[in-house]
Amino acid sequence: MTGRPDPPPLLIACALGIEHVALRSGDRGVRRRGRRWPAGDPDGRGVDGPVTYVRTGMGPRAAERSVTRHLAEAALADAAVLATGFCAGLAPGMHPGDLVVAEETRDPHGTVPCVGTDLLVKELVRLLPGRTVHTGPLTGSDHVVRGSERSALCATGAIAVDMESAATLLSAVRAGERPVAAVRVVVDAPEHELVRIGTLRGGISAFRVLRSVLPAFFEWHRSLLLPRR
Repeated sequence: MTGRPDPPPLLIACALGIEHVALRSGDRGVRRRGRRWPAGDPDGRGVDGPVTYVRTGMGPRAAERSVTRHLAEAALADAAVLATGFCAGLAPGMHPGDLVVAEETRDPHGTVPCVGTDLLVKELVRLLPGRTVHTGPLTGSDHVVRGSERSALCATGAIAVDMESAATLLSAVRAGERPVAAVRVVVDAPEHELVRIGTLRGGISAFRVLRSVLPAFFEWHRSLLLPRR
């Protein structure tokens, strides 16, 4: 008996099938390297507690419905929640494959501060040397952002935008007090919009990065066991 407290479960939420594929393939890779419990648990079991992967569907309403429904389950009632997937970078100089660690998420319905940002940045830098990690506000939208709208959002201080993170974290904290965070991979940036010819390579780069981030998420999850002051 170590007296170590049980960790909260971890719910990792993404919107798209391709994001879910990246996370689950990354999960299998981490498990093969001995960092996970044996395969067979359909949701996965992390080193320090259960991990549930949720594909919410696209858009803030779908994210709100899905996260609220999952957190109503007794097994996930006190789960920590981490929103992830792809995003559009807002600041000049961002590139596909860059990482965004949110200090807060925001949309017209509210702002949610994130927990453990510094630790996530440290782990991602260690895990993916050479990849740029940006920190700042992550804003939400109910549609794909293009052109001048991207510049207008950047002027508010936000560094990236996606359609689900803000709704995911706001729904999570409304369901009960819990640690929340958001980590996104840039797939689309001011000088690298996906609508342009030749940007498929950027999407592949973002997929590979997303597939590689899970160890940082598990370290964040593990850190929740540490006493807070």
